[in-house]
Amino acid sequence: MSTPIKIGIIGGTGLEEALGAQAGERVSPQTPFGPPAGPITLAQWQGVPIAILPRHGLGHVYPPSFVPYRANIFALKTLGVTHIIASGATGSLREHIHPGDLVIADQVIDKTFRRPATFFEKAAVHVEFSEPFCPVMRQWLLAAAAKLTGTRVHRSGTYVCMEGPAFSTKAESNLHRQWGGDLIGMTCLPEAKLAREAEMAYALIALPTDYDCWRPHPVGLGQQELLKEIIGNLKKAAAAGVALVQAALADVTFLQTHPSPAHSALQLAIWSDKARIDPAEIERLRPLWGHYFT
Repeated sequence: MSTPIKIGIIGGTGLEEALGAQAGERVSPQTPFGPPAGPITLAQWQGVPIAILPRHGLGHVYPPSFVPYRANIFALKTLGVTHIIASGATGSLREHIHPGDLVIADQVIDKTFRRPATFFEKAAVHVEFSEPFCPVMRQWLLAAAAKLTGTRVHRSGTYVCMEGPAFSTKAESNLHRQWGGDLIGMTCLPEAKLAREAEMAYALIALPTDYDCWRPHPVGLGQQELLKEIIGNLKKAAAAGVALVQAALADVTFLQTHPSPAHSALQLAIWSDKARIDPAEIERLRPLWGHYFT
């Protein structure tokens, strides 16, 4: 059975700039958590309805710790988004993950500590999160990746999400490697958790721009040369990321015929007695959980 889908594309550093010129209607829905980071562009790619959101706002004005994640996800939900493709620049924690590659992440380690991480502050809601990235979307993206040429796409990777905005110390970078981390970044959480609470499938395309500080820089490479190299890797990865999204959107049949587990994430997650939840709170968050209340 084919079900309607609408793809939200959250552009992080790199992809945000690459998608910025996409033509379409711009909207900025108000939410209980304020406005989203920037105008959301409603358009179509390959005949598929999409909603493009700049995670950091126009001009990249929101640092990772202060991105309005709840407003961003809530706004996409109110626009009817069913699946989210997110992107973000990362550092590589592994020799075999080269700057300029793409990684379809499958796990995450949460090191954030100052960001509101749930919509539900007046009810006990516990979503399943053992697989933080939608397995259906990952399979779909990997199938599309197989059609690309000239781009190395890694089938899995553990993303360590740190608070920032400063980068890691060398000791921290080595610790992240010992934990099993493959990538280090600052933005996929609480974004992925909030998408799960909003019952939207979520997948992440990571854009490695450099090796994190665990790996010494080449001798004689100055700061300006290093920055130029990182920017070049980011542009390369962002272009590959756009190509991957375009290849995936060329055929969304798999998404239409394979429901994501995320689409029923709240079915067993609302632990509070529904009769005792404040009706005003139910109404405030109705786009997220209203169909579970009669």
